[in-house]
Amino acid sequence: MPSNKYSAGIILLLAGVVILLGKVGVFSFLGAIFWPLLVLIPGVLLHVLYFGRIVPAVALVPGGMLVVYSLLFIVCNIAGWESLKYLWPLFVFGVAAGLYEYYMFGSNVPRVVFTASLGTGIASIVFLLLILLWSWGIYLVAAALIAAGAWMMFGTRKRW
Repeated sequence: MPSNKYSAGIILLLAGVVILLGKVGVFSFLGAIFWPLLVLIPGVLLHVLYFGRIVPAVALVPGGMLVVYSLLFIVCNIAGWESLKYLWPLFVFGVAAGLYEYYMFGSNVPRVVFTASLGTGIASIVFLLLILLWSWGIYLVAAALIAAGAWMMFGTRKRW
């Protein structure tokens, strides 16, 4: 009987601490930071299930997508969600990564899967470059003008 009271006391103590930490906001803070793990874990689990020969290779498509998306969400959590306006092409890249994994590890996968993964991957990179050029392009133009002006002023000149 005394050991039951001791166990019940520990359970009540832990329940009180959990409630107190919840009211203080510890769990909401942790949830706000670590929620992308809820997307990463199923993606990694699909990879583990495939390599354990439990699910077919086509499970790598959503697995690869979930891993890329969770990494994107982690970056947005760290850098701020306004960075998603520049990084949205990585959603398309997630599809390319999933299709590429399916092509690489699946048996008897048609070549069109590789072509689709290559096309979506290139499209996402082009979109990302266009967005970066559109938003930061004026800085590149300014830097090129400064470099050209400095070269014209201070560069070596040929004397005739």
